[in-house]
Amino acid sequence: MEIKIQAIHFDATEKLQEFIDKKVTKLEKTFEDIQKVDVQCKLVKPATAQNKVVSMTVTVPGQTLFVEKTSDTFEESTDLCVDTMRVQLQKFKEKLRDR
Repeated sequence: MEIKIQAIHFDATEKLQEFIDKKVTKLEKTFEDIQKVDVQCKLVKPATAQNKVVSMTVTVPGQTLFVEKTSDTFEESTDLCVDTMRVQLQKFKEKLRDR
């Protein structure tokens, strides 16, 4: 699984990148055939509450899944994205099983 992390309008710290990497890697427990994960962390200006946006695009065989979440911290947004993506992957896996 290839993980690509992109920071928009700010420089991502090593700690943040490791956090995202660790969380995204856990998605493989839900679905093993993940080919690529693109994570975009965006700082929305002006600096107000709820200005950290994380969007995640997961490429699996024959499908691309997308989720985007906004919150006060990038860690919280990443957690929400991973939780939502886990549900999407579970549904996708069940669809494959039904065929």
